Amino acid sequence: MPKEIYGSAHPFLPRSELLSFEEIAALAGAFVRNGVEKLRITGGEPLLRRDLPKLIGMLRGLPGVSEIALTTNGALLAEHARALRGAGLDRLTVSVDAVEPTVFRAMNDVGFPVEKVLAGIEAAQEAGFEPVKINAVIRRGVNENQIVPLARRFLNRAHVLRFIEYMDVGETNGWKMQDVVPGEEILRTLESHFALNPLPPNYPGEVAKRFAHTGPEGGEIGVITSVTQPFCGDCTRARLSADGRLYTCLFSGTGHDLRGPLRAGATDEHLDAAIRAVWTARADRYSEIRFSATPKLPKPEMSRLGG
Repeated sequence: MPKEIYGSAHPFLPRSELLSFEEIAALAGAFVRNGVEKLRITGGEPLLRRDLPKLIGMLRGLPGVSEIALTTNGALLAEHARALRGAGLDRLTVSVDAVEPTVFRAMNDVGFPVEKVLAGIEAAQEAGFEPVKINAVIRRGVNENQIVPLARRFLNRAHVLRFIEYMDVGETNGWKMQDVVPGEEILRTLESHFALNPLPPNYPGEVAKRFAHTGPEGGEIGVITSVTQPFCGDCTRARLSADGRLYTCLFSGTGHDLRGPLRAGATDEHLDAAIRAVWTARADRYSEIRFSATPKLPKPEMSRLGG
């Protein structure tokens, strides 16, 4: 969230427009009744939400949920890791785009140092989260020199490391195709330093190309090529924003309102049907048609939809 756009005077959503924990759990239940098994809490930064472990516990109680995960920037993780684990959180993903402090600040424009994030990861491991997944977005001219240092730091059995191509999410990140470091280039860089063997997908629709590190440290690495080798056809992910809108794609221009019907007293059957109607009609393939039909399409910010 660039400071020049989201400064202290930016009008963020009033609390009354945000879903309560009870409303989030109710809508999550509707998705679960429609076949969803895995839930992820993301952001923005979810650890800024007060009493987040309470929500984890509510979601944990939904019949049919096999896994609850959370994506965080790690700044507050050391304070909350144990409570999150105790509430029933299964997996953690931490965004770490660089291990060198100056590069980390250049990539993230945040007021906390990378050392605080690394301490949060250690606290998460002590709380029982292992492996911890590490996500690193790579942007040419900014942090491609961190590919090998990140792998040296996190390519071991205690972590699962994912490199992600820099994407044109939202309207404020100044994205240009020349800023993208293709996944094939990332992989070549890694293979020049580490012995890697391909791994099969964990599940249908997995977005990462996976590799096992054959060195004594073990570990797994992956590359997500959503720009140069899109995977729209296999996508199984839906996103519910904090104000109750359903997005069927990270690049969806508009969401579908679920908060309105929920607050109007819609029954479980009506909510289930509303979700089915949106999902079965989706035709999202932004990454497959990028450049030919997408330049003028409005795109919501990553801070609204999460990773």
